[in-house]
Amino acid sequence: MQARGLSSSSATLPEASFLFHELSSYLTREDVSELQNAYLFSQSAHSGQFRQSGEPYISHPLAVASILGKLRLDSQTLAAALLHDVMEDTHVSKAEIGDRFGKSVAELVDGVSKLDKIEFQSHADAQAENFRKMLLAMARDVRVILIKLADRLHNMRTLEAMRPEKKRRIARETMEIYAPIANRLGLNNIYHELQDLSFRYLYPRRYRVLTNATRAARGNRREMVTKILETMKQRLKTAGLDAEVTGREKQLYSIYKKMVEKHLSFSEILDIYGFRVIVKDVASCYIALGALHSLYNPIPGKFKDYIAIPKANGYQSLHSTLWGPYGTPIEIQIRTPEMHRIAEAGVASHWLYKSSDADLNDLNMKTHQWLQSLLETMSDSTDSLEFLEHIKVDLFPGEVYVFTPQGEILALPKGSTAVDFAYAVHTDIGDCCVAAKINGENAPLRTVLRSGDRVEIVTASHAKPNPAWLNYVVTGKARSHIRRFLKTMQYEESAKLGERLLNQAFATLKVDPQTISEAQWEKLTRESGAKSRTDLLADMGLGKHLPAVIARRLAASPGESTLGASGATDVITILGTEGMAVQFARCCRPIPGDPVIAFIKKDQGLVIHTDDCPAVTKNKGSSDNWLDVAWGKDIDRQFEVGIKLMVANQRGVLARVAAAIADADSNIDNVAMEGDGAYTNMNFVLQVRNRHHLAQVIRSLRRIPEVAKISRVKE
Repeated sequence: MQARGLSSSSATLPEASFLFHELSSYLTREDVSELQNAYLFSQSAHSGQFRQSGEPYISHPLAVASILGKLRLDSQTLAAALLHDVMEDTHVSKAEIGDRFGKSVAELVDGVSKLDKIEFQSHADAQAENFRKMLLAMARDVRVILIKLADRLHNMRTLEAMRPEKKRRIARETMEIYAPIANRLGLNNIYHELQDLSFRYLYPRRYRVLTNATRAARGNRREMVTKILETMKQRLKTAGLDAEVTGREKQLYSIYKKMVEKHLSFSEILDIYGFRVIVKDVASCYIALGALHSLYNPIPGKFKDYIAIPKANGYQSLHSTLWGPYGTPIEIQIRTPEMHRIAEAGVASHWLYKSSDADLNDLNMKTHQWLQSLLETMSDSTDSLEFLEHIKVDLFPGEVYVFTPQGEILALPKGSTAVDFAYAVHTDIGDCCVAAKINGENAPLRTVLRSGDRVEIVTASHAKPNPAWLNYVVTGKARSHIRRFLKTMQYEESAKLGERLLNQAFATLKVDPQTISEAQWEKLTRESGAKSRTDLLADMGLGKHLPAVIARRLAASPGESTLGASGATDVITILGTEGMAVQFARCCRPIPGDPVIAFIKKDQGLVIHTDDCPAVTKNKGSSDNWLDVAWGKDIDRQFEVGIKLMVANQRGVLARVAAAIADADSNIDNVAMEGDGAYTNMNFVLQVRNRHHLAQVIRSLRRIPEVAKISRVKE
């Protein structure tokens, strides 16, 4: 079958003929014929279009298909690769591709295509939204990202024709997003080539210097590498192993990264060569390791067993660094042929396109779970830029491997804490975690995990995510869930507070809220720019609108002019259970029993101050946003309060002070000390229930002979 409007005599590039010949080694004749039709269709659609280099545009999709052909991907993927730019750069529609080449190919092409018809405020917004769309398609079919990675690889190979600033932008995007994705999917060759090409265009001078230095070192070290290679082969043969041993030069970017991280010059980087050993089975891997360890001494701490504990992308090998001849460190990797195939092609090596989830092997199941976690993170992110920020953290290499109480292994990014672990196990566990046990011992939730740790999370049904967690969580999943929860809670609490403020404003005006019609609410909501009445109430709770003004506008008769916000309102009762919609100022740290006043602060809601706080004295006359408030009865929660002690500088005094605070049923939240003479100032932040409780604490402290002076701190 020929593509519409094309004859069999259409010109074919030599590269196309070579590609189809290569593909015939593993695809059926019918598949190859369909790919030839896809090529002719794409060639016709891109007719008259040229790349920056001057080549016909069709050379690009042809190169992308060639890259994927080397990974032995199926005919649908290759057809989509040949057609991947026709929707974006020509007038061909998704429906037209679907009619001609099938729904699956059309979906793949659509997933790779950019959102070129949507206008964005910035390139960053466009990049983030394109990435978000691509991941949605990728979660349905991982072949989308395989095509995109091949597309990016060929673009990087031909980047020379671009303007310098565009080269740098594309190279940085590749280094930050596409290379880490290739690594996460186990596409080792593509990963390293993307890194090296990005390095070349981000730091062209450093790339040239390092290239020349490596070339010179290659000549100087060739004899030594040959000697090591032959010696290793002989030792493995003596051990009865049929092994394939190859030497390889490290990638330029890997060398450069090591120089930067360890502050070394090129001459100090001795291990620019590595050696790969491929043996028949897993048992032979460990025998080979023992043989090579007896040949050259292993360097302590430089052994990793990725066979027993594979990387998250399915990679398996034994890694060890040995002291070679002349004191030169040499890196070795030992693996089986199957491990080598997965190491080179990752998930593309054996993706089972027609299998159900239950049939996926371990690597494909891990990839599937990772894609689902991306979708979960995406749904929790409020915009594309926030989502991209979360994902970048998870993409960068460097992992720790920790164990659940049941002995399952979880791979987490370096720097992950017990909270990250909790969210990795399950969202509900993360939301309700209150403590952790690491290797059987109690540990704070902020504890950074190390490989080999056994982690158990303690949960409580009443627990909620803590805003402080955002200061130390690392994974995108944890960060996005916490942010989403806090935004939802703040919205709900602000709406409740806004309703209370509005009702008190109505009471001042002697207006019954029940007399306000739905039409009046809808009109005011529309005029204020809010999406709903709840949004308007939340805006009042967050200080974006004054309740007195809103009440007057709602109470005004049709045609009556809107009045100002003057006039006193009833006192607002503070219950201590308002959550994030009501905050207690850190400058004066009010506690129940203190005379208080509140300020409506935009985007933060009510901020409660003591009425003698310097901030109140300074600003009260310059704003109408101050409201009278009073404490409710029977408030049952802890409040922070600052106190300052001047104590005689004697041994053990801090312990006696801490014991007195504990005896008074108070908790120390923070302590700082200053002074090295006869007296020391101790600044405490304590947790107390009210002024009466604070008085008990102070009386307990006055009984200590070394305490010379006590005062409450109000900055």
